[in-house]
Parts: sequence; C-alpha cells; structure tokens
Amino acid sequence: MDNKIQKLMDITKSKFGLENYYIGRHRLDRRVTIFNDTVYTLCMEWFPNHTKDHEDDDSNPEGTAVIEMDIHSEKYRSVIFVMGKTYADHGVEFDNSDKNDIFKWLEIETDLKNGRHFQLQKEKEGEFHFKECIDGVDVSPSGYIDIKMNEEGKLTLFSIHGQFPSKDSVKEEKYTLSLEKVKHLAEDQLQLLDYPSFEKKKRFPIYAVEEIYITNSGMSTIPFESREDAKSMIQLDQTITWDQPLQETFQRKEINWLEDISVEQAFSREPSPESFPIMMDEQEHCLAAVKDFLRKEYRDESGEWILKSMHRDKGYIHATLRHKNQTVSVFQRKLKCMMNGKNFEVVNFMDNKPMLEMFDQFQEPDEGTITKEEAFEKLKDLYELKPFYVYEAAVKQYLLCGKLDCHYGVNASTGEVIALDDL
Repeated sequence: MDNKIQKLMDITKSKFGLENYYIGRHRLDRRVTIFNDTVYTLCMEWFPNHTKDHEDDDSNPEGTAVIEMDIHSEKYRSVIFVMGKTYADHGVEFDNSDKNDIFKWLEIETDLKNGRHFQLQKEKEGEFHFKECIDGVDVSPSGYIDIKMNEEGKLTLFSIHGQFPSKDSVKEEKYTLSLEKVKHLAEDQLQLLDYPSFEKKKRFPIYAVEEIYITNSGMSTIPFESREDAKSMIQLDQTITWDQPLQETFQRKEINWLEDISVEQAFSREPSPESFPIMMDEQEHCLAAVKDFLRKEYRDESGEWILKSMHRDKGYIHATLRHKNQTVSVFQRKLKCMMNGKNFEVVNFMDNKPMLEMFDQFQEPDEGTITKEEAFEKLKDLYELKPFYVYEAAVKQYLLCGKLDCHYGVNASTGEVIALDDL
C-alpha cells in the first residue's frame, strides 16, 4: 500500500478509536466544487474485527465505519457507523448534556465558526442538524452538517456537505430589499398550475408563486434552480428535428459512477475532466449523439424535444431535454441522456414519463373561474421575502439576494386560500 495512503489510514484509526477494526476496502474519489476546484478524498470502510469471516459481497456488516477524508486538508467529509452501531474505543465522544461540546468539536474539526458559517437548524435526542449560512443568512446552493451519537455520547454519524465559502468570495452589503420594492415582480411570479394531490388523488387548479431570487439592488433576478452543476453547465435551448427515424433499437449500458483514480493523480491534484468546459466540437458531437438516440427511441417525435443544457459528471456528459408540448403542471416532462465523455455515445437515459402517468389516474381538476389578479389580491399579504446569499457562477461570488416565495396558493375553482403543504 502507498505510504501516503497508509499515513492517512493511521491518522483515521487513531482519531476515531478504531483499534477494534481492520481496513476492509478503500478507494480514491474526487468531486468538483462550484468554485471549479477538484477535491480528492480517500474513502475507507473499516470492518469490526469480529467480522473477519465476512464475505466480500459489497455489503457492510453492522458497526462498519465508512469514512471519507479530504486527502489534502486531512479534514473529514463523512463518518458513518453502519446501523448506528459503534465498536470504537476512545474515539470521538460527546457530553450529551452539553450542546456547546458539539459546537466546539465542529469548529475544530471543520475550521468553521458557529453563527458565521453554520447554524443549528433542528435537534432531537442524540441528533443535531445544522445548515450552512453566511453570518446567519441562508445560502444557495445550501450545505448542511449532521451529527448523531448513541446513548453513551459516542459518535455514530458525521456528515458535511456544501461549500462554506471564504470571506473573499462573498460580496457583503447591507440588505435593503422589501416586498414593497419588489411588488412589480410579485404578481409576475404567480402562475396557474395543475397541482396533483397524492393524498386526495385529485389534480387542482392552483395559483402558486414560482420562487425566485432578487438581487439586493432589485434590478435583476436569479432563477430558483439547482446550480450544483453550474461549473460545467452550458445552456442551449435547441429544438431537435430529423427527417428520418432510425429503425435500430437503443441498447442501455450500465453507468459506472466510480472513477479509477491513481495515487499520483490524487496527490498531484490533477484537475478532474469535470472541471473543464464542454467545447464547441464536443457540443456538436453530443448534439449528433442525442439526435440519433431520439431517432431510435422517440422516432415519431421530431421537433418535440428541446435540448436545454449539458454538463459533465463522473466521466459522462449529461444532456437535459424538455418536451415542447408541456402542460401547466407542477411536474414537467423531462428526459436526461448520459453520454460517454470520450466517444460521446449515449449509454443510458432517464425519462420521467412513468412518474407523470401516475397523475392520469387522478381526478381531473375543476374548471378555474378565479383570475390571476383576484388570486394575487388574496395572496399578496402572504408573500415572503427572505435574505439569501446566492452563488452566481458568472461573477464567481455569493451575492446578497431576497428569495421571493409564498407557502400558500389559491384554488382557481373555489377562490380558497390553501397551504401548499396540505395538498
């Protein structure tokens, strides 16, 4: 075993009290942050000593310690004891009666500050859940920290996910937005949607607010969507058409999400392919591959699919498509094609049509009689505008914004104001 890997394992064994464990499996992994930095991690599976006869079937016995460590910072991304069972001896332990004991450990372990970078979101016996913040203000994309312990105070789970940005990546300013200042956008964000209720097995015509981020100046907006893939994502909005379908059948291939990463790549911090933009010639190859896939699998749907975007992920290029003839439903028809990042062949795909077909069994929505203006009058005092720091990839900074949202809607057939969570 490589000496550098062995050193990290020795540090881990000592820190988490794994004298009653042996290393079962390990591998190197990498991810690309929204800042486009490649982070390499050592993923370790420590098995309890009494399971040495465990057959290697990719499963983990109860009490296995699954630990992921950043090899450069030597900070831990996750520590999970399977089934909440630990055989650790003199590892990480907390005083169950002292919440500050957990805060202090977190600050030391993560180099983050309570209140500055994270804040307690909820807690229950033996569990603490924190969310990412910037000086107490929520962040998007959001991060979290979870901690669990057993009755003896021994750590059974620690997980951290998110960016937790440094001060120089945050554009700090005084929050000046108010609902009065953004009222010109408030009614624009109100939409009439076909809203399915799983509990009532019925679809309802509901006026609801589409969430949006408004910059602190009030002059521009940022869409409310996941920007985890923004580092390599390109927006295309291209309708795909063809003259002739292909008669051959598309054959799915298994996706391999585990990259084969060498010790040299990891310790030299070799940039992941995911960190590079999708070049124009690559886009052309991908477009041709997606078109051929559609000609096989969706032969009669020329002109009905729009290629919205592409992004890299774990050696693949993902193409996201939307159907052109969308209904005004909360859930929209979407197709995702996964292509090999080297030869641009479509190897697999996901279509959410089977999920949408569930709604065909629901009772049809009643006819709406309430106008958008009437619905807005009922909802305008229930709107929320909450400060958020939002990462904007174009300027590589977190910008102070207001998140415009409303947890209520108006039934367009009855005029009733209802909590959306109750549907």
